[in-house]
Amino acid sequence: MKLYISPSGDCSAIYDESLDLHTLGRPQISRASHVEPTANGQWTADLSPVHGPLLGPFATRSQALTAEVAWLGKWFLMQHGDDCNECKSKA
Repeated sequence: MKLYISPSGDCSAIYDESLDLHTLGRPQISRASHVEPTANGQWTADLSPVHGPLLGPFATRSQALTAEVAWLGKWFLMQHGDDCNECKSKA
């Protein structure tokens, strides 16, 4: 999990269970996207909560989740940049 920490101490991440976020304080978790089935049994990743695209359709939910995480990783880089002076990325 990559953590993006602002100068004010706010921390952002693409949530997974590899790190207990409670160790950093009280987490505030919100959806950045919605992975949902289509009427014909395929899957999409709707990134509109972060003003992103609708990805898919994909044959499987796992493919949609992989695309979702990849896009969100790029979104974080767009927000913070590879060499962001305001945020530090930790692996």
